[in-house]
Amino acid sequence: MTPLDFVISLALISVAAGVLGSLIGLGGGVVIVPVLTLLYHVDIRLAIGASIVSVIATSSGAAAAYVRERMTNLRAGMFLEIATTTGAVSGAYLTTLLPTRFLFVFFGVVLAYSSFATFRRRHADAPLTVSHDRLANYFNLHGSYYDQAEQREISYKVVGTKPGLALMYVAGLVSALLGIGSGALKVPAMDSAMHLPMKVSSATSNFMIGVTAAASAGVYFARGQIDPIIAAPVAAGVLLGATVGARVLGRVASKTVRLVFVVVLVVISLEMLQKGIFP
Repeated sequence: MTPLDFVISLALISVAAGVLGSLIGLGGGVVIVPVLTLLYHVDIRLAIGASIVSVIATSSGAAAAYVRERMTNLRAGMFLEIATTTGAVSGAYLTTLLPTRFLFVFFGVVLAYSSFATFRRRHADAPLTVSHDRLANYFNLHGSYYDQAEQREISYKVVGTKPGLALMYVAGLVSALLGIGSGALKVPAMDSAMHLPMKVSSATSNFMIGVTAAASAGVYFARGQIDPIIAAPVAAGVLLGATVGARVLGRVASKTVRLVFVVVLVVISLEMLQKGIFP
């Protein structure tokens, strides 16, 4: 494959990754890392560096649209970002200490857990109407949004802020270690632990992942683990795809978003586990 063919094919795949990443709140990295390592045989650390850039692009392309449509819970996002940013900085310094095979296996286990947690709540789309969570009430993290698919305003209450913060720290750690935007844990944390609606979890995750990725991007750049030949087409393609995906989410049913989320995570989890266990 010539360098030009590599750039064009990677850019096209990145467009699809951007659409999918913005739709389910994982960031383009959840597709980019496996594609670069399994299809193009790029070293996983360079793949993670390019993916960190793609995650920032996903957030830039989708976050503005979700905020404009009031689907993003800005208060909850900024509150939880304290934990994720701390985790991202911690994880960025751990990457040089961990072997490549461990990263593959860890990636697979994280995604398998996320898919299980989300699938378990497949019939739990009804939002909470009462919250006794002190932090959620004090910071007024509750909200509402207009669901285009159901054509009605949906109000919801937030609970489980303390377990949510703990999971967000782990999500930031995973983001820096694996370059997946940490949405693979952020979405289940907001959906399962804090009981945010699935669409709000996805939109808020898109808002947060760029900040989390930016916290660790400087470390990867300083180490020379961001290759412009790889990162440039990835960022351009993902940005375009994320802009398209942001227009789709509001028109899709929550159960469909949840199902797509689970299927994507299961497939990629199996591929990465195989890569780590049977290299």
